Amino acid sequence: MSTVNPQPLWQPAPERIAGAQITRFQAWAAEHHGAPAEGGYPALHRWSVDELETFWKAVTEWFDVRFATPAARVLVDPAMPGAQWFPGATLNYAEHALRAHVTRADEPALLHVDETHDPRPVTWSELRRQVGSLAAELRALGVNPGDRVSGYLPNIPQAVVALLATAAVGGVWTSCAPDFGARSVLDRFQQVEPVVLFTVDGYRYGGKEHDRRDTVAELRRELPTLRAVVHIPVLGTEAPEGALEWSALTSTDTEPVFEQVPFDHPLWVLYSSGTTGLPKAIVQSQGGILLEHLKQLGLHCDLGPEDRFFWYTSTGWMMWNFLASGLLTGATIVLYDGSPGYPDTGAQWRIAERTGATLYGTSAAYVMACRKAGLRPGREYDLSALQCVATTGSPLPPDGFRWLHDEVRDDLWIASVSGGTDVCSCFAGAVPTLPVHIGELQAPCLGTDLQSWDPSGNALIDQVGELVVTNPMPSMPIHFWNDPDGSRYHDSYFDTYPGVWRHGDWITVTSRGSVVIHGRSDSTLNRQGVRMGSADIYEAVERLPEIKESLVIGIEQPDGGYWMPLFVHLAPGATLDEALLKRIRQTIREQLSPRHVPDEVIEVPGIPHTLTGKRIEVPVKRLLQGTPLERAVNPGSIDDLDLLHFYEDLARKRA
Repeated sequence: MSTVNPQPLWQPAPERIAGAQITRFQAWAAEHHGAPAEGGYPALHRWSVDELETFWKAVTEWFDVRFATPAARVLVDPAMPGAQWFPGATLNYAEHALRAHVTRADEPALLHVDETHDPRPVTWSELRRQVGSLAAELRALGVNPGDRVSGYLPNIPQAVVALLATAAVGGVWTSCAPDFGARSVLDRFQQVEPVVLFTVDGYRYGGKEHDRRDTVAELRRELPTLRAVVHIPVLGTEAPEGALEWSALTSTDTEPVFEQVPFDHPLWVLYSSGTTGLPKAIVQSQGGILLEHLKQLGLHCDLGPEDRFFWYTSTGWMMWNFLASGLLTGATIVLYDGSPGYPDTGAQWRIAERTGATLYGTSAAYVMACRKAGLRPGREYDLSALQCVATTGSPLPPDGFRWLHDEVRDDLWIASVSGGTDVCSCFAGAVPTLPVHIGELQAPCLGTDLQSWDPSGNALIDQVGELVVTNPMPSMPIHFWNDPDGSRYHDSYFDTYPGVWRHGDWITVTSRGSVVIHGRSDSTLNRQGVRMGSADIYEAVERLPEIKESLVIGIEQPDGGYWMPLFVHLAPGATLDEALLKRIRQTIREQLSPRHVPDEVIEVPGIPHTLTGKRIEVPVKRLLQGTPLERAVNPGSIDDLDLLHFYEDLARKRA
């Protein structure tokens, strides 16, 4: 993929730059903390990583972070893993998330939208009241700081209330979406041994009701540490025997009491996709998430009390936690519970219109599906409030940038962002004061010394290398659950370059400071010593209208050869005939290089994904190398396990 796009697709207007919170922050930090007053974002970023302690101290002051006990200093021992942030400080995340009620009591904190697409508000005062009531009930149930509280919940207001009430008492929140099967949920929750489980009786998706009562019964049987189960009747059923009613726990008018916990006290547990082995149970801290999300949402996303923040997500994905943190900025957050494309592909644009979303986040895959369907959201919907469309989950192809610019609005800020569940944030992405170039993320984020490295640890510019972060971030995991000596944590990020976080993505840092993501480095294509990103091939192939989705794998052969098949899932009515094969090869050759052309193009019944929608390259590669299915993949992490039998059979035939 070329990174040389001399003309920006979008340039922020001077008044937008002047009004951005990051501009005001820079001027204030220059006056109070010695940040550079000139040089714009690149100078501010350089200062933020060179003067890490000063930068994070400035963030706490700018956002008026309330420490019940102040810290002796910002950072003790910056070595990774194990950097100690704000030792001795105490605070509470939920207290900050509910602060806007003081000035905005009767305005919506949450807008809940289901498949009817009618937004229903929950005001700041009502949210605070429910959190206060539920927090008191959790304490009455004996939930103490450090106890785990779990949610098997869709993206509904009750999930946000439960998260904030858990944080208020110092509990540790963890959640899964109700489309996860029992095994997938137990693979996660059994690791952390929750004492309370919030559940629904079912959920609605794609116009249908999905009853989950049998799954809930199995979870109750298999989680012996549970002291209480709370029933939320989304489908209107009675509470099962022994379960508590949500309405009874949230009925009182109780002022919330916020447990002041140490800065590094656990806030929540997130899970890696777990495609091989049990998912990693990633623990992040109250203080680390508070600071990282204030920086990311307040400065990078430029969110404030006037904004409405909508991200299409589920409670099984880190973006839900990120969305909930929109409350920290005083913004109204939009919770959509339903199918991304129901009743038609334009569903998410309709929700953005109906909620007056100012920042709307979605997946690159959804953008490309809209493009393929010929949607014209700028003409079909009133998106006049929309300032920014952000994408994540996979790299947004250049055609996606062009389509958003042409078919949504030509003055639209397009923020392709990339980060990870591991930090519950972005390493690179949105900067409201910088131009947007097609196919590129605007810049590395503040306080994040993001670099591209070669195998020897040399920094690369305008060349593909490993995504590394050379300084600690407050939201990096405090540990993994059940990893007492820290070995699993160390091996996940620090075994390649000692003391440096290696994330597992191929990136290019361009000479103008932007970033291009090429896909996962652990499934990298490496032909004749040249490394290639799978994302580049997907982008080229999936432009063809006949191709619904694709998957490319590179496999080292025992004889020293290299086999690189391209699997294609065809659009309805398409046929993989000689003419289409020729066009696929020609497209890849012309848009990328002859080296990118696959050895074979194979039609498949579908492309397998993780439960959060990412194509699974590494487990398919393992299957094709002859690894048995049960060792190649964790079945509970896959959206359609039957699809993997195709690849298993193919490996058998090839052997």
